[in-house]
Parts: sequence; C-alpha cells; structure tokens
Amino acid sequence: MFPKNTWYVACTPDEIDEKPLGRKICGESIVFYRGAQGQVAALDDFCPHRGAPLSLGTVLEGKLVCGYHGLEMGCDGKTIAMPGQRVRGFPAIRSYPVVERHGFIWVWTGDAALADDSKIKHLEWHENPEWAYGGGLFHIACDYRLMIDNLMDLTHETYVHSTSIGQKEIDEAPCKTTVEGEQVITSRFMENITPPPFWKMALRGNNLADDVPVDRWQICRFTPPSNVMIEVGVAHAGKGGYDADPAHKAYSVVVDFITPETETSIHYFWGMARKFNPKDKALTASIREGQGKIFSEDLAMLELQQRNLLAHPERSLLMLNIDAGGVQSRKILDRLIAAETPRESPAP
Repeated sequence: MFPKNTWYVACTPDEIDEKPLGRKICGESIVFYRGAQGQVAALDDFCPHRGAPLSLGTVLEGKLVCGYHGLEMGCDGKTIAMPGQRVRGFPAIRSYPVVERHGFIWVWTGDAALADDSKIKHLEWHENPEWAYGGGLFHIACDYRLMIDNLMDLTHETYVHSTSIGQKEIDEAPCKTTVEGEQVITSRFMENITPPPFWKMALRGNNLADDVPVDRWQICRFTPPSNVMIEVGVAHAGKGGYDADPAHKAYSVVVDFITPETETSIHYFWGMARKFNPKDKALTASIREGQGKIFSEDLAMLELQQRNLLAHPERSLLMLNIDAGGVQSRKILDRLIAAETPRESPAP
C-alpha cells in the first residue's frame, strides 16, 4: 500500500520531449505529454473510444492523438475530435494534477482537489552554479518500502558494495536515528579512516589527496511519501569532518526518489548532487557511472529479497537497532495511508 494524496516523481522532462510516455504510478496507468504551450499534461492512459493506450499515439499541435483510430484528446481529458466522427459528447477521461519543477515531472495520484504544489520541496542544487547533478532511472521489481529500508540503513554497503563505497568502519560506527515531524534522520560519522575507492575518486575530483586518512559521514533523511536524501562525503582527517571548510572535503547529496509502480515494483530515480568542482563534466559522468554500478548491485539484492518475501509470507523478519530508520519511516507511511483509508460505518 502507498499514500496517494501526495506528489511523486513521474519522469524527467527529456522522457516526454518527442512522444507521449506511458507509466504506471501507484497502480494508475498514466500518459504524460506536452500540450500546445509546452505545459505538461497527465491523463488516464485509456482511449475512450476502444480502450487503446493513448501513450502509443502521438502529439500533434498540443493534442494527444490516439494511435489506433486518430481520436484527439485535450489536456483536460476531453475528447476534441476524430476523423469523420462526432465525438464531442464523449465523457472526459481522468486528468491528473502534474507539475514540472526542479528538473522532474511530479504527479498527484490521489484526490485532485487536495493537490497543493507548494508541498513539493525545494531542491537547492537545481540550476545552482555551486552544484552539479547527474542521475538516472532504474525499474526494480520490489516493494517501495524495501528500497526505503535499504537507504535508511547503510550498513549493507560493507557487503553489497564492498568494492566501491563499503568498508568495515560502517559496521563499527554507531548510528543514531531521530524523528522530526514527518522526517526521519539516521546519521553515522566515521573518523580517521581510509577512504574507499569511490571516495578516493571523489577526493581526486576535488584536487585533494586520496592517500591520507579522512573523516566520513552519512546522514539519511526520509520524507514522505518515499524520498530519501543522503548527505555523504569525506574530509581530510582533523579538518572538521562534516563541518570542514569546502577546501578540505568532498561533499554530496545522494538523491533518491522512489515512485511505486505496483505493490511490488518501483521506478527509482537516483542521482548525486555534489558541491565541489561543479563545472567538471567528466567528473559528473564518472560519478554517474560509479553510482549506476553501485545501485545496480542494490537492484539485484532487492529483487531477490522481494521474491523470497513473496514465497514465504508467513515468515516474520527480525528487527535490529540498525533498522530504526526504516521502521520509523514505515510508521509515518502507515499513518498517512490510514488517514486516506475510508472508515467503515458501524453496523446499525
């Protein structure tokens, strides 16, 4: 189950530059495209004529044209025209609140009357010359909450990502979890350690020595419905760690937007925003490539984990101290889902 009265990342602008995009989000089949003025539209991906997916059609002068018989749809979900036919009386199909902001297309799958785009959080790195961003998209066959668990407990890095960002000090350093309203924060700080391969590369990318001890930090921040921002980085040891001057550290934010497709599949928008050497496009490409390999390792683990859970629904899972971030995040999600669930009237 997932909240619906909230904003989810649906796609990136480049995905709808040339043709409509069909994507299932929270169980809803939606088609995204650009209208006559370049504005984003989101409609039920279902032609009212014969039920064909509208996403298989084309966009002509801002109208969505069905690829089956040429029926033309407006951005409001109303039928405009069809060759040789009178279709103005067709009932409108569902349109979804949709917003283009911060380099993403956001959609609201719940009650349209409740959609408030001020609830889309500001992303400080978008179009900010002090930052550089690179990312991608994975489709993963797992419950969206499993990915939240994964991101809110980074001890798995030691084992799943042993050749890139993992190291034994992650297991050894204590982590702290706090809840601030609807935000869950799990943090871990490691001092005077050897940087793993990925962070050695990042240090070199900021023209810093990679063969000296560093202080490393991981601060995971969950906000509903399923967004996790992780402050990560390393600084030369003894220079102040997380609070070190930018001249002595490599600081980034791992960006994770997890959009449920179904109960057991997700669209995972991943990326890294870095606040060092932002003009180096080669560095951006190198980090994106490295991150993509890291997240592909998560993908394999999560899909097999999901298969196991589906095969053995009767088995209970153990909860440890390291799971606190995921547990608290699920509590918030449970409250939001319960608030959207209609209550049954008492029997007379």
